[in-house]
Order: sequence, then C-alpha cells, then structure tokens
Amino acid sequence: MVTGATGYIGGRLAPRLAAEGHEVRCVVRTPEKMRDVPWAAQVEIVRGDVLDEESMRRACQGADVLFYLVHSLSESGFAAVDRQAAMISAQAAREAGVSRIVYLGGMHPEGLDHTELSEHLASRAEVGEIFLRSGVPTVVLQAAVILGSGSASFEMLRYLTERLPVMLTPSWVHHRVQPIAIRDVLHYLVRAVTVPPEVNRTFDIGGPDVLTYLQMMEGFAEVAELPPRTMLPVPVLTPRLSSHWVNLVTPVPRSTAVPLIDSLIHEVVAHEHDIDRFIPPPEGGLTDFRGAVTLALQRIRNGQVETRWSGANASYAPADPLPSDPSWAGGSVYTDIRERPSTASVEQVWHVVTGIGGERGWYSFPLGWWARGVLDRLAGGVGLRRGRRDADSLKVGDALDWWRVEECVDEHAPGDVRAGLDLAEGERLLRLRAEMKAPGLAWLELRVAPAGTGSRYRQRAIFFPHGLAGHAYWWVIAPFHVLVFGGMERRIVAAAERVERGEDPDPPSGALARLRDRRTRRDAERARPAVVRCAPRT
Repeated sequence: MVTGATGYIGGRLAPRLAAEGHEVRCVVRTPEKMRDVPWAAQVEIVRGDVLDEESMRRACQGADVLFYLVHSLSESGFAAVDRQAAMISAQAAREAGVSRIVYLGGMHPEGLDHTELSEHLASRAEVGEIFLRSGVPTVVLQAAVILGSGSASFEMLRYLTERLPVMLTPSWVHHRVQPIAIRDVLHYLVRAVTVPPEVNRTFDIGGPDVLTYLQMMEGFAEVAELPPRTMLPVPVLTPRLSSHWVNLVTPVPRSTAVPLIDSLIHEVVAHEHDIDRFIPPPEGGLTDFRGAVTLALQRIRNGQVETRWSGANASYAPADPLPSDPSWAGGSVYTDIRERPSTASVEQVWHVVTGIGGERGWYSFPLGWWARGVLDRLAGGVGLRRGRRDADSLKVGDALDWWRVEECVDEHAPGDVRAGLDLAEGERLLRLRAEMKAPGLAWLELRVAPAGTGSRYRQRAIFFPHGLAGHAYWWVIAPFHVLVFGGMERRIVAAAERVERGEDPDPPSGALARLRDRRTRRDAERARPAVVRCAPRT
C-alpha cells in the first residue's frame, strides 16, 4: 500500500514495486490524477486521505506493507497536520494487521532535540517516532538532499548554479551535506519489504560523497560544463532571506524553498550505515554526486522525467466543481469566450494545444505573461518557471507554468469520462486551473472539435472573484484580454494550419524563441564528441 502515489517519490516507487511482482494499492485523495499515468493498469487505485480515519481503515485492509510518503511541505501549520495524519495512519495500520511500515524522512544531526531542529526536520523526526511507537514494525529511512530529475532539491541547485555566475553565499552553503541519488533512494525503499520483521528503527541513507552546498554548486557547474561560478560570502543572508532569493531565481516557490533551506542550516551527514546489514547497496555501488547530476541532466534533456516536485503540490483537488454557473458560485463569474474555425485537422490543433506553455510560451503577449509571472513570484507564488514535465505530453495533475492540468481528454479517453464532461463525438478538452496568487479562482479551457473537413477551436477563460478585490482585479486586466486571449486564439490556430501545410510554426515570441535557440545550441554542443570540444572557442 503506497500513500503519496501522485507525489515525486511515490509516483516512481509504485511502478517499481509492481515490476518486482508485488500487488500494489495506491491510496490517493483524487484518483482522477492517476488516470493518465502509464502504469495505472498495473496497480489498484483507491480513494483515501491520511486525515480521514475511515478511509484509511478501508485502505489498510489486506495490506501487508504500508509505504508512507506523505507530508504537507508548504501548508500553514504543517507540523500539526503531519502529526495527526501519522497518528491516524499508524492506528489504521495496527488495527488492520499491517506487518511493516516504511517511512521516508529527513536526515538530521545526532544529539539534537526537536526544539533545536528546524520546524521542517523536527516534523519529519516526529512522524518517524510516531510510526516507531505504533506497535507495527517500522523502517524509517532518513535522507538528506535527494538528487534526481524533477526533484525540488535538484531544481534549486540547478537553477541557482545555471542562472547566477556570481552568487552571494550565506553561511549555510558551507555546511556539509551527504546527497543521495533518487535511484538509490528507490533501491532502499523497494527492498525495505525484505527487512526482518523484528527490526524497528531508523536508518541513515546517503550517497558516497560528503560535500558542502558550495561544493555541490561548483560540481554541478563542472558537470554541466558551465564557466566557474564566482561566490561572494555574505554573513547576513539568513535561510529566510535566502528563500526569497531562491523564489526569484528558481522555479521553486518560497513556500517550498523555506523548508528545503531550513534543512541545510545543520550539517546532515549519515551517522551510521547499518542499512547495509539488511539491504545490500545497488549493483555497481551507490551513485556519486557527479553521476547523479549527469543522470538527472540526461533525463531532462531527453524528456524522460517521470515525476516532478510540482506534480504533488496542487492547491485544489481536480474533483472540485467548476464554478461556471453563477447560481453555484453565489455571485458573479466572469468569462472570456472565443472560437475560431480552422482548416487544420483536430489532431493537429490538439497537438499545438497540448504543447502550450513551458519554453514554447502561450502564443500571445509574451511581455504580459512574463510581467504577471514576475509579480506572482514577488508575491510568493509559483510564477511561470515551473515549466512542463514533458515537452509534448500532458496528464491530469501535471504542473504547467502557473497552471495545473485538471482535465486532459483526448480521443482515447473512456466513454464515461467523456460523457461526464458532456463532450461531443471527437471533441477534445484541456482544462487548466490557475495556481497563481490572485483574489479569486481562475480556469482556462481549450477545446478542439471536428467541423466539416477541418476543426473548431474554442477557448474559455473563467474567473470566480473573491470579494471586491476580485471584481476590481478582473476589470483592471480586462483591457489586456484582447492581447492575451485574442492572440492565443489566432496564433494557436495559425500554428496548427502552418504545420498542416508542411511549414514550420512561427515561434510564440522573439524573446522566447531566442531563449529556446540558445538552449538548443547549448544542448547540441554538449552532445558533440569530446574531440570537437577541444577546438578553441571564439
């Protein structure tokens, strides 16, 4: 039984357990988010919530091992929420006769009590202790920085290093860290089911290298073949101030950056390697730091990122109703609806629609999108830097810049899904839910339906205001709708028609095109044989 199967770790662990021959039950709050994952047919998916006692009792029935991979990283009062969830899950596991709990927590210095740890690390330690005292044999694996394509820790390291050739370095970057590759974390998790039943304890897990965060940034620059970074020590840049800097420079929002940086204010190095007595290291040994960075960068370049940190941070459940009816909302609902016929096929227009966002941009008013993204980051929101998990495909639950994919229905969607959304035959739907900071809730629906020998594109922006500020917000930005939504309608259809004619679609914007071209040239240079790189560069 795997909780957190829609998260970064759980979304990678569940299919690996199934591949090992285990019967796997994924317990998720919104099973709709699992509809499009490629391994969904290999597991049992049930609705459940770690804060709901009854649903956890039902989910634990018949389970032999519980993998607990849930935590509320950025919620207000997350420590109390995590405590309650752990106690409910522990009791449900004990009553159902579960024989083993496996929990992935955070590594912390030995000898410090909870009052001396950051709130983030103290909460992780407390959850581990709850399971160890539950009466169910528990293995608590404690890891520091996890390096893998799409992990929040890796993205923070990557963007800080890539975007800041000169960086102000606070004191915490000189603390030692023992990072571990995501493949090694998964190795220990999968094999934790083989640990003898009498074992009930914590284990530190870490890679073979112990480095300071400064050395990690320098090492990343070398692996990524970036020029040497210049580091300027600053004694006053506290973790809280650093989180604001991370929020502006990287895709990781401040709410996530705070606990990540808080985890680095102490040295986090393994105090023991007792796990080796029960689980041998992976074949070929643990992955070193440079190897982990190399593998992560390769997966990013090849578009093979299985899960991302942003995939688990949905602000709202996809099952929540869409307030398109004013009577449901209890007030005004603003909409901007645009339609355009196209000579391009449904398939071609849909291909453009599902490729929107990320480096391709939004096909309209790039300066406006950029400015709104900057304002969102300054307000502590996610901004536009989250990008996409995959350059060409989307699935329910994916983060897409400041949006979340709430529905993605193509021609292969089950009939009951299509009927529930009232889709005509052959019609396709992409619904995005905004996660930016705004005085209200916002959605963007993009539909493509057959029409004669071509297709019809329909676009609907929906805003449900909260209070007077919400109404004012809509009317302030209303003059820009012609540029934003009108431009999207025209250019999406035009791009599909150009491709249909065998032409290259125009880039969404000059600035984004130049950025994309620079990255393409950079990746091409990195892919050349080493002998070519020996030639002098101008």
